[in-house]
Amino acid sequence: MEEESDARKINNSFLRDHNYATEADIISTVEFNSSGELLATGDKGGRVVVFQREQESKSQPQRRGEYNVYSTFQSHEPEFDYLKSLEIEEKINKIKWLPQQNAAYFLLSTNDKTVKLWKISERDKRPEGYNLKDDDGRIRDPSTITSLRVPVLQPMDLMVEATARRVFSNAHTYHINSISVNSDLQTFISTDDLRVNLWNLEITDRSFNIVDIKPANMEELTEVITSAEFHPQQCHTFAYSSSKGSIRLCDMRQAALCDKHCKYFEEPEDPSTRSFFSEIISSISDVKFSHNGRYLMTRDYLTVKVWDLQMENKPLETYQVHDYLRGKLCSLYENDCIFDKFECVCRWETAQGRDQCGQLRLQQEDPPHHVAPTREHHRRSRHQQPLHLPRQGELRGSLPCGPWAHRTCEGLQGEARVWRRRERWTPRLHPSAPLPVSCRRWS
Repeated sequence: MEEESDARKINNSFLRDHNYATEADIISTVEFNSSGELLATGDKGGRVVVFQREQESKSQPQRRGEYNVYSTFQSHEPEFDYLKSLEIEEKINKIKWLPQQNAAYFLLSTNDKTVKLWKISERDKRPEGYNLKDDDGRIRDPSTITSLRVPVLQPMDLMVEATARRVFSNAHTYHINSISVNSDLQTFISTDDLRVNLWNLEITDRSFNIVDIKPANMEELTEVITSAEFHPQQCHTFAYSSSKGSIRLCDMRQAALCDKHCKYFEEPEDPSTRSFFSEIISSISDVKFSHNGRYLMTRDYLTVKVWDLQMENKPLETYQVHDYLRGKLCSLYENDCIFDKFECVCRWETAQGRDQCGQLRLQQEDPPHHVAPTREHHRRSRHQQPLHLPRQGELRGSLPCGPWAHRTCEGLQGEARVWRRRERWTPRLHPSAPLPVSCRRWS
């Protein structure tokens, strides 16, 4: 019991002590596995830390929601492209778990250029009694072997191993912004600004380019791909979003190169509300399917939209997230906050044959549909002194949103302020229990 208590103190100290955190320790992404028992985090130093949910205890049932460190490994290292004189960061952009099929766990992690498949497994036994090796691991002279021994398994302390099983590289010219695992459990897609590539999990030396929007003349480029997601049930269907605020649904059965979409989702723009910032704030930064594949959820700068796949001309629901910032877009543009990217996460619950947006209970109100988008939360400085909006080149971030922002704006009589220590909160919802988790991503 004392050892467990000491280990818990070490974990708590590791998680809560920010005094010794460096830039490499800044968390860049978080992801639950399908059961919710494991939570993987990636940071700017290229490390992946996997947390395991604490087992339920009769004496302390309230501790069921705690996660302790399960495994830590270095996923990516900094690299340099000598041909293009380009430095490749080790920062983890995305993590995706593969559905568990045996005792081991598999996940995909990616930085700007390379995707890796990792196997995480437990080992509590080791083989002993080899014929060609002695107890110290040294090779024995075969001529001295007079009898054949059968190796036996001896118990050992539990050890969690992380092994790189596949490395998928040299396929992207631009930075990878998203990865998505197919429902066939054999393929996945990786997406950069202009292309979507299809990979087989068993083949690392080649991929198939299924979307390519790069024009012959780069001066004619009008939009870039911002995110892509596979359909949860139809292995031949995927969707990708663009910086123009549109979503394209593609079917890989139609052609090898999905340069023609089968469905196109875009909300008509109101000419009366068009401004200089319209194209910037309409850029979609994230797209997600519902569990049954009937709906799409997208996130732009000011709103979260839910789309019905049977209705392309307008969204089914629109949720205003940063509506109070519409009058402050000039200030946000001057300090580049208007270019911040947000993710969205939602717990979809099936009720009477329909998918509905579940509720992330961070507010007391109980609307019929409540979406939990990624929230930008800014912590006050140590002396609680508000600052003016930073100039270009200073710390970047975005104004807060969600329940914290409502309280902040009310306390400041509608005047939004930016604080010196600015953090990006990226929440994830537990797949089976009402447990939200959030991480800080410093801008």
